[in-house]
Amino acid sequence: MAPIKPFVLFTITTILFSFCLFTSASSRGLSETATTVLDVSSALQQTEHILSFEPETLEPFAEESETAAESFPLNSSSSFSLPLHSREILHKTRHNDYRSLVLSRLERDSARVNTLITKLQLAIYNVDRHELKPAEAQILPEDFSTPVVSGASQGSGEYFSRIGVGTPPRQFSMVLDTGSDINWLQCRPCTECYQQSDPIFDPKTSSSYSPLPCAAPQCKSLDVSACRANRCLYQVAYGDGSYTVGDLVTETVSFGNSGSVKGIALGCGHDNEGLFVGSAGLLGLGGGMLSLTKQIKAMSLAYCLVDRDSPASGVLEFNSARGGDAVTAPLIRNKKVDTFYYVGLTGFSVGGQAVQIPPSLFEMDEAGDGGIIVDCGTAITRLQTQAYNSLRDSFVRLAGNLKPTSGVALFDTCYDFSGLRSVRVPTVSLHFGAGKALDLPAKNYLIPVDSAGTFCFAFAPTSSAMSIIGNVQQQGTRVSFDLANNRVGFTPNKC
Repeated sequence: MAPIKPFVLFTITTILFSFCLFTSASSRGLSETATTVLDVSSALQQTEHILSFEPETLEPFAEESETAAESFPLNSSSSFSLPLHSREILHKTRHNDYRSLVLSRLERDSARVNTLITKLQLAIYNVDRHELKPAEAQILPEDFSTPVVSGASQGSGEYFSRIGVGTPPRQFSMVLDTGSDINWLQCRPCTECYQQSDPIFDPKTSSSYSPLPCAAPQCKSLDVSACRANRCLYQVAYGDGSYTVGDLVTETVSFGNSGSVKGIALGCGHDNEGLFVGSAGLLGLGGGMLSLTKQIKAMSLAYCLVDRDSPASGVLEFNSARGGDAVTAPLIRNKKVDTFYYVGLTGFSVGGQAVQIPPSLFEMDEAGDGGIIVDCGTAITRLQTQAYNSLRDSFVRLAGNLKPTSGVALFDTCYDFSGLRSVRVPTVSLHFGAGKALDLPAKNYLIPVDSAGTFCFAFAPTSSAMSIIGNVQQQGTRVSFDLANNRVGFTPNKC
């Protein structure tokens, strides 16, 4: 056998060394992608459960006592705590398959987002609230009739809690909304009322019911109001054309066994169309003057949201301590609109790698436009198109092991996980500066859109300058707003 020439030996050695170096680098690149496990089978089981779920009679409190709970003054720092449930368990879904339920949710969610964007735009362009006129609605006493059942399910808000209204207190399921300020519930007599799970509130049964006069400061704080026989009338309209109209009154509101607060301004709605089927009304938890948060002078607001397809309960808290292990960020105020809770988000990472997004895309400008809010009533996180494209592209690039499939509705990035029990996926994290990051569970950004195994990347683009962190990304996380110190806290796995 002829000896190998030095030049040939050198060439072979170089090729082998280069191949090994390339292989090592490639393997290292894959191993450096941070991943987590998505439990596919568990998510699909929940899609089947919600379709067959029979609504339960919710009794988070022992019983509806005829004796009012201990009352606290409005400047009280006492803590209040209430169970929190997904809206889906209020009434049995009319959908026969999970995909149609998802499409209905997404349609409702888009209407919700339009409402928030419109509210901001009216403030930015200095539309005087006194220029907003109430829609024509006949609510004269002689025109009242028996309730009209509406089958619509088009409102906003995804979670509810049970509170007491009146003296003696009657318990009602009320949708929670951090994106609005007006508290209201349906009241007898009705011009038009939709179907709800509780009996409609009758002011005649409450000794603490008191209509507000037109000169009351609460009446002057309304965006849209009218005056009739020196009684203040309110109107709230939502993005899908639904609305509630009625008397602005004060009432005693009870928080289970935690106590009650007198003199809370709320709307007694006699004409309510297309909203919140199942619930009795809405609790406005925004930062405006008429919100429940503001009226009870809460120093903090916190909630834990369970998965929307789960019958389990989370919690709503006022004046509770922030957890020491929370990921914190600045709570930013908008001088143009005081309702929304803005957070100091700086960016995202996927697979442990920073996504290249200009931080300016998440900043509020001098006019009050832009920024990113945390909202429990919006389901799907909306990001400015440029930011969304960068986040999506980063995920797709690192998710080459996943089987892509066609998009669904507003989701353009979906995968086929049929036949899989679990799958390893790139991590997604939110960053808030100073090295602080919130790592999302896989189920908070890859969600099922049918019962067959189609999962979609649960973010969506928006042409609005304002972005929204929705409740899908918040599920299973305790979200706290320290209103006294202007901090937002996120504590994973605390529900």
